[in-house]
Amino acid sequence: MRRIVEGDNLPILQGLPNESVQLAYTDPPFNTGNVRTYQRFRTTQDEQGDRTGFGGRRYRSEETSSHSYSDAFEEYIGFLAPRLAEIWRVLRLDGTLYLHLDAREVHYVKVLLDSIFGRDCFLNEIVWAYDFGGRPKRRWPAKHDNILVYVKDREQYVFNRDEIDRIPYLAPGLVGKEKAARGKLPTDVWWHTIVGTSAKERTGYPTQKPVALAERIIRASSDAGELVLDPFAGSGTVGAASAHLGRRYLLVDSNPEAVAVMSERLPDAEVVRP
Repeated sequence: MRRIVEGDNLPILQGLPNESVQLAYTDPPFNTGNVRTYQRFRTTQDEQGDRTGFGGRRYRSEETSSHSYSDAFEEYIGFLAPRLAEIWRVLRLDGTLYLHLDAREVHYVKVLLDSIFGRDCFLNEIVWAYDFGGRPKRRWPAKHDNILVYVKDREQYVFNRDEIDRIPYLAPGLVGKEKAARGKLPTDVWWHTIVGTSAKERTGYPTQKPVALAERIIRASSDAGELVLDPFAGSGTVGAASAHLGRRYLLVDSNPEAVAVMSERLPDAEVVRP
């Protein structure tokens, strides 16, 4: 299965068989109350243009694409609860959920997940730290997201330690040449840049997450050939990472713009529209 489905993810999740998914990694809307928009522009030299560049040359900017979605829910926990319950149901006994959130909602959602999965099935809270974007003057700049990790069964979950990418030691001189050359396993704090505006993987979809982030999760918590689920698929990063690593994937999103972005990014996928 390499499938993209357009539609409300709740009935789609309800239609999946019990214990059919080994890994779910998803990035639901963060409930910021805003409309998220990303625009792409093409700039061409034009003496009558609206911008002045190096050497006094004039340029004209033309919008080539725009993608947006609403990120506001009156009852966020009520919205997530039935969907997370369905994810628990479809996860196999060796399955894992990675739920990508921000500081505004993570504590509420963790209590909810404790009630669905059980507190003993909480595995980690990963902090994804980055350093890009605005710098407010009256508070510390918010430069991290939270990823809650829960397993279906504490004794059976997959964790492929030897397949995880390694990172450099901060003080390589303290560990010797052999260890320094091999690198170390990441901790629960991941330093990785966001997808830059000029990055090759950039799709133009708001809040797109790096492929490397998804690949680390997929390598660690799924086996080759198994099914990876993303019910809030957005730009399709989970599908791109799954395909690269030889996993099957099921991507769901209710936004037709997201489905259009994913269809272009993943031309081999089957696309199901209402």
